[in-house]
Amino acid sequence: MRISLNWLRTLINIDLTADDLAHRLTMAGFEVEEIEERSTWAEGVVIGKIVGIEPHPDADKLRVCQVDIGSGEVQQIVCGAPNAQADIYVPVATIGTKLPQVGLKIKPTKLRGVPSNGMICSLEEVGLTSDIDGIHIFATGDEKEFQAKVGADARPFLGLDDSILDLTATANRADALSMVGVAREVAALTGRTLTLPQAEVAEIAPQASLTVEVAENKACPAYLGTMIEGVTIAPSPDWLQQRLQAAGVRPINNVVDITNYVMLEWGQPLHAFDRDRLQQLTGQDSLTLGVRYAKTEETLTTLDGQERPLQDTNLLITANDHPVALAGVMGGEESEVHSGTTNLVLEAALFDPVAVRRSSRAQNLRSESSSRYERGVNFAELETACQRAIALIRELAGGTPVAQAKADSRPDLAQTLTLRVARVRHVLGPVHLGDEIGDLPEADMKQILERLNFTVTPTDEAGVWTVQVPPYRRRDIEREIDLIEEIARLYGYDNFCETLPKQGTLGQLSPEFALTGQLREALRGAGLTELIHYSLVKPAQEQQICLGNPLFAEYSALRTELLPGMIDAFEYNLKQGNGSLNGFEIGRVFWKEGDNYQEKNLVAGILGGDRTQGRWLRSGKEQPMSWFEAKGVLQGVFDRLGLTVYYQADAGDERLHPGRTASIWLRGRQLGRFGQLHPQLRQERELPDEVYVFELELSLLLEALPSSQVPKFQPFSTFPASDRDLAFFAPIDAEVLELEKAMSRAGGKLLESVELFDEYRGESVPQGQRSLAFRLVYRAGDRTLKDKEVDTAHQKVRDAIVKKFKVELRS
Repeated sequence: MRISLNWLRTLINIDLTADDLAHRLTMAGFEVEEIEERSTWAEGVVIGKIVGIEPHPDADKLRVCQVDIGSGEVQQIVCGAPNAQADIYVPVATIGTKLPQVGLKIKPTKLRGVPSNGMICSLEEVGLTSDIDGIHIFATGDEKEFQAKVGADARPFLGLDDSILDLTATANRADALSMVGVAREVAALTGRTLTLPQAEVAEIAPQASLTVEVAENKACPAYLGTMIEGVTIAPSPDWLQQRLQAAGVRPINNVVDITNYVMLEWGQPLHAFDRDRLQQLTGQDSLTLGVRYAKTEETLTTLDGQERPLQDTNLLITANDHPVALAGVMGGEESEVHSGTTNLVLEAALFDPVAVRRSSRAQNLRSESSSRYERGVNFAELETACQRAIALIRELAGGTPVAQAKADSRPDLAQTLTLRVARVRHVLGPVHLGDEIGDLPEADMKQILERLNFTVTPTDEAGVWTVQVPPYRRRDIEREIDLIEEIARLYGYDNFCETLPKQGTLGQLSPEFALTGQLREALRGAGLTELIHYSLVKPAQEQQICLGNPLFAEYSALRTELLPGMIDAFEYNLKQGNGSLNGFEIGRVFWKEGDNYQEKNLVAGILGGDRTQGRWLRSGKEQPMSWFEAKGVLQGVFDRLGLTVYYQADAGDERLHPGRTASIWLRGRQLGRFGQLHPQLRQERELPDEVYVFELELSLLLEALPSSQVPKFQPFSTFPASDRDLAFFAPIDAEVLELEKAMSRAGGKLLESVELFDEYRGESVPQGQRSLAFRLVYRAGDRTLKDKEVDTAHQKVRDAIVKKFKVELRS
């Protein structure tokens, strides 16, 4: 919101500089991002009068003007403006003047051989906007009075003796998007008296020619339509145009400017329809204004000239059920006020913030009006803003209100809260009281609230007050803590004492965070790149949690797993020519079980492609990663973390190869799943031959990780080992994990390790079986084993697997 200091001073008498006011507003929670000193735009520009004008001897489009600038000597200025003429008052940039908005410094010069001492300015040359092609001509009014001002500073007459504060209000302070709202805040900060603009309009009788029917009372709690006849469309007076331009709004004509002016003044958006165009559009003399949601296949051409297909989320204003405006966003082109308009229908309405936000977003259209409705317009002063606009239309456009219709379903605006003095002091703590420090006095609390127009009434209980909220703050002040915040803002955050800990302590990571960092380090050490994806995805499953108000349809639900994002990233990396992506992600997933919402953290990863650097022996061809290589990468992570996991065949995930997928078990609980992507999925996504993924539950991993980050040393045995190989035919459904467990149990303490080093299926292997070869290492920690001891232990192993798995020994 751009705040004109001159405009603000018409509402409240303050003598603060722009910098001082900006500081006070910022400390009260209204950040002033920039101060625009408009007086620097035309320093040295004075009022001049063209007393004579002649054609230029050598240029058809130039004329030689004799200009009185009050210096006692008429100045000769060459001007090319088509509207230059004698006996008019104009802004003149004298010699030495700098015009920063156009980057000019005025110097004596010659134009086509004729000396020129200054420049007669257009509004654009002093930083303002104008639709006039040529120099600016002051409206004189009283000729004698204006003649006395020749040579005076032109900035007050151009509205450039002003400072503009670019103020940012938080979303809960919609009242600060108006001059009246800011003036109320400044009055509370300074204790000065506020003078609000008054507009007394005689009661307007209803007529059958204008009625209002609101079909969506929740979306439109109040609608006020006023028929005004006999208006004359013309440019607005200078004071109105200057205030609009100071606020960053382009003047159009008196009626449209008045609606914009009242919106800036009171924060209440208004819209004016051409009544005759509405009648032509509907084919009826009597008008019924309505509010409803759009129907299928309806369209509306808005004021920006775009024909917009409407959606069922678009709230409409209708005339006899014909769409004429996007409610709270933008009017329709067919009912636009134009230069020939003589009769109006003025709209003043309240719209639900959610309805306007959805409608605006559905059409990708934002306006000054929608930005105010989306934050919540003041329910209490609708009629005040409407009367103000009617009064200005009568004054500046000569209109006469002839009929008014209203639909009103607003709730009771009265709101009363209880405030405890002790609670205020407990929340805010000690404050500076001059040179002392103490509790905030009750008198200061009460004075602050009353300055903000709250009504404070003590109750029978000591230190407990009843506070009545002013209607225009009803949306913002809902709880006791909101009242405490108001007291803190106005007292000044810089007046509160710093409360620091008496003794500092060293910071430390939480155990969970530290262990997660250890896991990240292990995964990065295995050569995986950490990936981060959005938690929002496109809805595709019933158990997904969908957002009620998403930004985009593609990001309207919470993810239920991490693997789809990993696969998408792998595919994208390939298409960008970056090769295979080996990465991992630690993230949260969400899902719905009935009416309950669930969430948990997962670790997922993806592996694929050729991990080697040089390919001299393969003629530059890539070698796909094998299942055992990918499993080895993951196993290396577990070994680094000091975790012992087990793998079991698994075919529960349709996205993974049924014969090359294993579930991972840790301490008797399923940790996750590891496997190769299904060939059909790889073909659909155009991925390499062999791509592997894993997904693990983070909570189980963190439970199993040792809390201490210091590894424990275990001494190596100084005695030699003795190894034996064991080969046999085993049924295909016999799992290697179970075989290894059986061998370890049978071998006892002497069996140090069991490792599978060969598997073969094919010729000379019985049907339904496979050949497996294991290397068993025996070692004792206190002596060198004798062959007899090793043979005895090894025979126990042979007997155990034959008995349990019915294998056929080969060695």
